[in-house]
Amino acid sequence: MTSLEGWSSAIELHPRVVPPVQLAGRRRRTVYAPRTWSSLRRSSTVGRVDSLYDRVGGDAFFEDLVTRFYEGVAGDPVLRPLYPTDLADAKRHLAAFLVQYWGGPSTYSEERGHPRLRMRHAPFVIGTLERDAWLRHMSAAVLEAAASEEVRQELLAYFEMAARSLMNEN
Repeated sequence: MTSLEGWSSAIELHPRVVPPVQLAGRRRRTVYAPRTWSSLRRSSTVGRVDSLYDRVGGDAFFEDLVTRFYEGVAGDPVLRPLYPTDLADAKRHLAAFLVQYWGGPSTYSEERGHPRLRMRHAPFVIGTLERDAWLRHMSAAVLEAAASEEVRQELLAYFEMAARSLMNEN
């Protein structure tokens, strides 16, 4: 079933238990449902607009974040050699990627295909020094952003994970 249509009557008839589900070769299990259909609707994310992209106001937030980040990169002796002379395309690509990743339009994938972050970064030596420099500039950009503390923490957690995952040198 691709939608929840029809489930409201099933849950009203049997509000505590949904019929056992067959899980690809595993034993059947009983799934306990919410007591009422309205509580299921309230807990659903369908139709809610609460992506980080929406919470920060859209593209402009990410464009500003990327601009602040690249201001740091431009003068960094460790990172600057890794980037092309003209940073315009790098800025545009990073902003589009972040917009898409955090719930905005999929312009990045439409223009460049799947992000393939590890593949795209593989030609560059990314060790502890490069990771730390990148993270220092991105963290500074995030901390200067006009965003709630919750949003800042989400962004910082993601950037720390991403920076670690792109390391290809000790």
